[in-house]
Amino acid sequence: MTQPRADTALAAPRARFRRRRRTKVPYNKREALTGYLFISPWIVGFLIFTAGAMIYSLVISFSHYNLATNTATPAGLDNYAQLFSDPRVATALGNTLFYAVLAVPLEITVALSLAALLNQAGRGAGFFRTIYYLPKMTPAVATAAVFFLLLNGNTGAINRFLRIFGIEGPQWLVDPSWIKPSIVLMTLWGVSGTMVIFLAALKNVPRELYEVAELDGAGPIRRFRNITLPMISSAIFFNVIVLSIAAFQVFDQAYLLFWRDQSNSSPEASLFYAIYLFQQAFRQFNFGFAAAMAWLLFVIIMIITAIQMKFGNRFVYYEGGDKN
Repeated sequence: MTQPRADTALAAPRARFRRRRRTKVPYNKREALTGYLFISPWIVGFLIFTAGAMIYSLVISFSHYNLATNTATPAGLDNYAQLFSDPRVATALGNTLFYAVLAVPLEITVALSLAALLNQAGRGAGFFRTIYYLPKMTPAVATAAVFFLLLNGNTGAINRFLRIFGIEGPQWLVDPSWIKPSIVLMTLWGVSGTMVIFLAALKNVPRELYEVAELDGAGPIRRFRNITLPMISSAIFFNVIVLSIAAFQVFDQAYLLFWRDQSNSSPEASLFYAIYLFQQAFRQFNFGFAAAMAWLLFVIIMIITAIQMKFGNRFVYYEGGDKN
């Protein structure tokens, strides 16, 4: 008689447990409210300083805005028409595009090379990672001051080093043909942020794949091409997009090297789009035209990013074994 009573006593809890599993857990509004409260500072900041600023800039791009009197008169499409009639806009866009095409591949190559070296480091790897990352922590003004001395065509350390091998270095900061490469060199100084992403991706590549490839007789170059590159292709894809967006917004390097004295004698080869936008907004106080320039840049970046997402995503390896 004891066994049936035990089964009967357990039957009711088991039935309630099965019913509880079948029913969906109700939506907890209190937990959702708590989550929104935690992220509310970010939401408020985004709505005011990002979304609100973008909407406001779009509005004033159709007007002649006067900052001193805080008044705006309707301009229609005049500011956007000026984008196509102002030759300096085309010059700034051309310089920016040239810089992006030159800088992004070099940054990817240098960052991946440094990450591969650090990935092979044994003892003292943490020390070398710190040393390689320190340039990222250097203030932009200090970096510009150092490169202003390094790139001096007559007394700079780079040209002095080239003279050891009988090479006469160029006038980096004077010759229009070498101005953008000099800015790229300064950009490569802070490539350690990209390097860290590549290093993390390399650490996640399974060692078993290399061991099997070595047993099959694959050399280092073949292992890198057939194993490393496919396995870190998602990191490469991400860095290409991020660096491309940053390249079209380049400002600090060129401004600190060429435009900080607020003179109009700086070479046109150093006039990038963000610098010309800055001049129109905060020197000419032509905020309507500057806002139109900002929205043109936004559209260009969106188009380039969409193209990269469309075609570049085909070369990204996913763990399922298929390319998206």
